[in-house]
Amino acid sequence: MPEIDYRLARTVAVISFANPPVNGLSQAVRAGISAALRRAQADPSAQAIVLTGAGGLFSAGADIREFGTPASMADPTLRDLIHLVETSAKPVIAAIAGTCLGGGLELALAAHYRVASADAKLGLPEVKLGLLPGAGGTQRLPRLVGVERAINMIVSGEPVPATDLASTALLDLLVDGDPLARAVELAASSAVATKPPPMTRDIPLDDPNLTTLCQAIRARLETQRPLLPAPMRAVDAIEAAGRPFDEGLSLERRAFLELMETPESKGLRHAFFAERATAKVDGITPSTPVRPLHQAAVIGAGTMGAGIAVALLDAGMPLWLVEADQDALDRGLTRIAGIFDGQVKKGKLTAGERDRRLALLRPTLSYEAAGHADVVIEAVFESLTVKREVFTALDRVMKPGAILATNTSTLDVNTIADFTRRPSDVLGLHFFSPANVMRLLEVVRGRATTPEVLATALALGKALRKVAVVSGVCDGFIGNRMLEAYTRQAWYLVEEGATPQQIDQAMEAFGMAMGPFRVGDLVGHDVSLAIRQRRRAERPGYLCSTLPDKLCQLGRLGQKTGAGWYDYPEGPRRPIASAVVEELITSHRAEIGVAPRRIEDSEITDRLVYALLNEGARILEDGIAARSSDIDVVYLAGYGFPRPRGGPMFYADQVGLDRVLRRVREFARNPHGDPAFWTPAPLLKRLAEAGERFDQTGDSPSTSTK
Repeated sequence: MPEIDYRLARTVAVISFANPPVNGLSQAVRAGISAALRRAQADPSAQAIVLTGAGGLFSAGADIREFGTPASMADPTLRDLIHLVETSAKPVIAAIAGTCLGGGLELALAAHYRVASADAKLGLPEVKLGLLPGAGGTQRLPRLVGVERAINMIVSGEPVPATDLASTALLDLLVDGDPLARAVELAASSAVATKPPPMTRDIPLDDPNLTTLCQAIRARLETQRPLLPAPMRAVDAIEAAGRPFDEGLSLERRAFLELMETPESKGLRHAFFAERATAKVDGITPSTPVRPLHQAAVIGAGTMGAGIAVALLDAGMPLWLVEADQDALDRGLTRIAGIFDGQVKKGKLTAGERDRRLALLRPTLSYEAAGHADVVIEAVFESLTVKREVFTALDRVMKPGAILATNTSTLDVNTIADFTRRPSDVLGLHFFSPANVMRLLEVVRGRATTPEVLATALALGKALRKVAVVSGVCDGFIGNRMLEAYTRQAWYLVEEGATPQQIDQAMEAFGMAMGPFRVGDLVGHDVSLAIRQRRRAERPGYLCSTLPDKLCQLGRLGQKTGAGWYDYPEGPRRPIASAVVEELITSHRAEIGVAPRRIEDSEITDRLVYALLNEGARILEDGIAARSSDIDVVYLAGYGFPRPRGGPMFYADQVGLDRVLRRVREFARNPHGDPAFWTPAPLLKRLAEAGERFDQTGDSPSTSTK
């Protein structure tokens, strides 16, 4: 339960509010602070008021537990509370420690003075939910820190260290340690007592560059963030700060309410909640035991193994890096050192931090040396034969209770577990390349995996700062099973008349980080070729274009060979359309007897996205994913799906499953490709005909507490 503490420190009323874990400004907190402020106003012993958050932080803003509930709009609203603070006849001093974000910072901006700890972080992150600050943040912040800094803080949504704001009018004092004592001293001082409380709203905003700065930011946003209306509307509101205060405040409020109803904000809010929902795992409770995780081992020092090793080292975990021969081990060590050196060059690490990480690394050619690790992660070639060799050896040398994890992207985790005498200790930890950068971690629960092992794997994901999503066992798990459908359709589209460039451009215009052909070149085509060959052998009647096989036969394996679907004469970041590929496509179409036709970009995006979500519906029905939002998180965190669209399953809900079903049936009439491909998933058909959604939790949540 939220707690509001009121006490007197000499002539100062100290109001402290607590609402763990982040002191969210729930309705109960807002009401409690309002009541305490009125008590202080009526208290003849109190000459000034200090407002602070408990537990070492001020407030992270709105209480997410109230999103979408009547409490979020109940009196007093945050705007009401802010007005009460700003118009207080007795000076109000905000004592800011730790986190001060969103509505928490807007509340502090309304105080008459602000004292912050040197390690505090302040920010207005609403744009990350497709919104803008809706309780005066766009009007007060420019008056205290200047227009340019305010634009950068609000449009980026990133928190800023208090030390970077020490020279601005936002902070009156910056102190080491707890700011409360100094805030009380300031409140009791004659400097505060002898003059009327200064209101931020009364500070004139006379920046002659206001319009010029806003125009420049708008031009940049049109290019860099075309899918997001919130940053542009935030700039409009900041520009309105040059008008009379109440006029600017009114414009901000209108923009906030309009943004609440945009599909982009709904998608971003869905993504916010979806990531938190992944922690709810069947069979895992707070009392589920978690095994110790003090040291790790990685088997394989290739690109993936090196990336996993860096992720573990970044988390401060000592590890053994195991390879089969010295040359391969040396190449892996060079890769790891190169990653850290690159971070030093970019200023993300100091040389000392790099050296401390590298000191945790223990390279070895011996499985036995790694036998004392608490968790071992295999990252070798995608072959069951190779995996059998590795897991047979690990079963022999690893200590009892060690977790044995495979990084396989498609193979059967149950089969791999059966290579050992301890299948209950085996599961999949599917990282995404580059493993030290990508946020997604698919945690694949095997048939015999115990809750304790699963809970420990989730704890490891948290320690690595990954978004961990639990998947069941199937070919490709959640992400790559859907990706197969997506890429198969991309290849069919090329056979029918599109070009790789057109498809990539259409999907990138939709918002994907990269189109499917650029992704293929980045990942490398040899691994996907081996997967297709396995599927053809294992699945009678498996149909797939042979065009990518022919690409591999030319030795065009992607960026690593300097040529794939594109040429890379100037390096991996500059794909160039290839005359060789154009000739290959032309000859392939002639060989299979397909005359190319004109294909619109809308058909490209619909076919690829609907291929994803139709397979996603099958995954849900098969029980591979626990909920549709888990699928969304996989694609947002691991596959570059545009976050403002909320993920493929949420996007389908927004489009309307009846429309999706109609379009899927239209595609089924296309005679080219696999006739069974566009068979509607039973779940999609059932929900569409019932007028329901994949997400059964209700409407998109509201974030309004303002």
